[in-house]
Amino acid sequence: LEAVLDTALDRYGFCDPDRLGVTGGSYGGYMTSWMIAHSDRFKAACSERAVNAWYSMHGSSDWGWAFKGMIGSFQFEDPEAWLKISPLSYATNITTPLLILHSESDLRCDIEQGEQLFTTLRLLQRDVEFVRFPGESHELSRSGSPLHRVQRFEILLEFIDKHLKS
Repeated sequence: LEAVLDTALDRYGFCDPDRLGVTGGSYGGYMTSWMIAHSDRFKAACSERAVNAWYSMHGSSDWGWAFKGMIGSFQFEDPEAWLKISPLSYATNITTPLLILHSESDLRCDIEQGEQLFTTLRLLQRDVEFVRFPGESHELSRSGSPLHRVQRFEILLEFIDKHLKS
């Protein structure tokens, strides 16, 4: 992903390498959390409905058990493999200001995924915000209530303005 970003920065003059932000939801949220745990090049990040702790995802998701096919084991068979791919395992490296958006009724990526990263970053005294959406599922940005979809977008734009505006 960073190679694609580097190519865009090389090709397009309107891209500002000093004001980079990253955001994503679901797998994109996971990748956002992962990237800011392994790079400090972003000035702000928003992780939505992300997997941050694979170990607990195994038992809190409606299909966490299915990841054996990707990881090669159940979490009780090889906990280290599950911890190794978890952004939470690298949270001490996160210095990028982070907005975490999560739905309270998300069965795919349970809200505890956002809570764990938020709590850890608060304990580390990092710049992190957490917004919970009651009664919403994993599909908030696509089929959530109109009020919450508008609120989500406004919160994201406010966060981006705060951290990336010149």
